[in-house]
Amino acid sequence: MSRRKQRSAIDQVSEFDRGRIVAYRDCRLSFREIDSRVGRNQTTVMRICERWMQKGTTEHRGRSHTSQCTPSREDRQIVRMAVTDHLVTSRTITQHIESVTHHSVSARTIRRRLQQSGLSAEWNDVAFTNESRICLQHHDGWIRVWRHRGERMLNSCVMHRHTGPAPDIMVWGGIGYPSRTPLVRTACILYNQRYMSEVLEPIALPYLQDLAPAIFQQDNA
Repeated sequence: MSRRKQRSAIDQVSEFDRGRIVAYRDCRLSFREIDSRVGRNQTTVMRICERWMQKGTTEHRGRSHTSQCTPSREDRQIVRMAVTDHLVTSRTITQHIESVTHHSVSARTIRRRLQQSGLSAEWNDVAFTNESRICLQHHDGWIRVWRHRGERMLNSCVMHRHTGPAPDIMVWGGIGYPSRTPLVRTACILYNQRYMSEVLEPIALPYLQDLAPAIFQQDNA
């Protein structure tokens, strides 16, 4: 089989099945056993495992067809847009370049060109805030379970837990480059007026004033 056909055979395997193949191999299953469980020939299974061992990934990096090359004229235009508007995003620059040149260029390429010209994104003056609910009785998030078909109700694949109301707390906090806010315990249902009177006015605003000039990265609370 040619190298191109080998790549094609691997790329036709879904990301989920490639993950299953690697996991089965880590469990010391033979290529024949993996073949029977996943439904792929042994050669494809071996190639996927070899790629994982050599490169740490099962993806073929050469699949992207997005052009990564920009001529010097476009590079100057990219830098000019960033210098003219310091808040412009790489996606906006990408859309502008594509509308003018009519060829694809990725946002990653835009960021690389800006970094090569000596520009960098500045996060030192940005303050981030967020709130988080903590359940005090049990884990209340999703838990991934790996199983074979037909094993859904096995005891080893089921976690029994209480589904009624459980005690919990809500906490809020903010961080910046040089410091952080106190951790504030808030009500589980935080309405807008309470959010302003208990969090923003007494905690967030004084913190931002100490960081001035600072940008408040709102989390849409």
